[in-house]
Amino acid sequence: MPANNHAALESKLWDSADQLRTNSGLRASEYSVPVLGLIFLRFADHKFTHAQAELAASLPPNSRRTIDKADYQARGVMYVPEAARYSTLLRLPEGDDIAKAVTAAMHAIEAENPDLKDTLPKSYNRLEKDTLWALLKIFSAIPMDLEGDVFGKIYEYFLSEFAKLEGQRGGEFFTPTPIVKLIVEVIEPFHGRILDPACGSGGMFVQSARFVRNHQQNPTNTISLYGQEKTRETIRLCKMNLAVHGLSGDIKEANTYYQNVHNCVGRFEFVMANPPFNADGVDKEKIKGDHARYPFGMPRVDNANYLWIQEFYSALNPQGRAGFVMANSASDARASEQVIRQKLIEDGVVDVMVSVGPNFFYTVTLPCTLWFFDKAKRSTPRGDTVLFLDARHIFHQLDRAHREFTPQQIEYLANIVRLYRGEPVENAHDSAALLAAQFPDGVYRDVPGLCRVATRAQIAAQGWSLNPGRYVGVAERAPDDFDFRERLEELHEELERLNAEAHTLEDRISANVAALLEAE
Repeated sequence: MPANNHAALESKLWDSADQLRTNSGLRASEYSVPVLGLIFLRFADHKFTHAQAELAASLPPNSRRTIDKADYQARGVMYVPEAARYSTLLRLPEGDDIAKAVTAAMHAIEAENPDLKDTLPKSYNRLEKDTLWALLKIFSAIPMDLEGDVFGKIYEYFLSEFAKLEGQRGGEFFTPTPIVKLIVEVIEPFHGRILDPACGSGGMFVQSARFVRNHQQNPTNTISLYGQEKTRETIRLCKMNLAVHGLSGDIKEANTYYQNVHNCVGRFEFVMANPPFNADGVDKEKIKGDHARYPFGMPRVDNANYLWIQEFYSALNPQGRAGFVMANSASDARASEQVIRQKLIEDGVVDVMVSVGPNFFYTVTLPCTLWFFDKAKRSTPRGDTVLFLDARHIFHQLDRAHREFTPQQIEYLANIVRLYRGEPVENAHDSAALLAAQFPDGVYRDVPGLCRVATRAQIAAQGWSLNPGRYVGVAERAPDDFDFRERLEELHEELERLNAEAHTLEDRISANVAALLEAE
């Protein structure tokens, strides 16, 4: 099935399912998990049916050998007992208690597949009988001859749509896919252990596996997935998400601030995350002695950004890379947070900083910054430098309130990083012309308004700021090439830069006055 038909199928399924929700009176949070569970059930039945036919065809004529559960497991397929088959549920009389039957099907699959224990939803009695029957029929329309990762993409599509509906909670379990893809393209998780200590519904893992497949490797052989998530319902979304993509991982329920359930320190080749921005209320008394996970000290402010940043840093092994989303304010935060940031920069681990514009997230309009660590770079020519990329003017406008990166734009931005690192560039999404326009010789160079490499000394001179806008500057414009909105954004950026410089000067003046008073 061509990609455009996949998109049409996803949209059609969603429109049908969401119309039922509108008429059911259920909130999105009550509706989402049962619906995603039905997609999972349809996927499991689809894979089982195909495996069943292939196994039967592989037996010699007149063979008395019976096909059993082990045969399916050897093919990496979940065993689905007859009572849990999608076709069995559809054949039930409409007078039957369908909610009870679907719930029993979920229990039966868990009993046969221990990795899914306590994962599948059992709350189908929340749905009215007519609604549940209608949903079963909607998902039965997914063609049985689909190839590739279609069920995974349908699941992702529904996750993203539910995230939009669920507002703030949606942001807790889903990171927009283009943001995740850019992180993956920059850290290049080809092999090894991958950690997401705020894993939500598992999007970082799914895109990592897709990256590996796109480079002609089998992710089940090359990467291992480890996640932590404090909300049990979200863990269920994650485990189902992994399963419909043919993946598995060690996903544990834990509060990352206080529980190091994966023995994370120095263990991972890759760390990816989208932690909660500016979280408060963390009990620092419980963790102040954990110098292994928080080697640069406790921030004095009631803000967990620099706890998360140290979590990611400390989890990496000596060759490890990390990519994560962070509130813009963390790049210029002052006082104790600035001290921690200075130590990180002096350690040589900060590799790339990317500014992302507003309206990329479903729940907040604020811009954000992507941080990238690379512990291995300390022994390379990049050991004393950081690449700053300003991507605030690079986006595709989805609608009035939402933006995204196109695949071409993601590849373009990742290729700038590859040029900086001296790695081969890629052109799977036709980004070559964009790259050649700014880097005609195929070699990295600073481009005003887009990218700049700064040394540690230059960063120190900027008060240890990691805000790309303070380094990249503004692109030159022809005198008659005037756009009011863009000019206003440029002036706002300049104001932000001047304000940051003013804060630095305030600190210096305050320190000088204090020194004079002490001298007297």
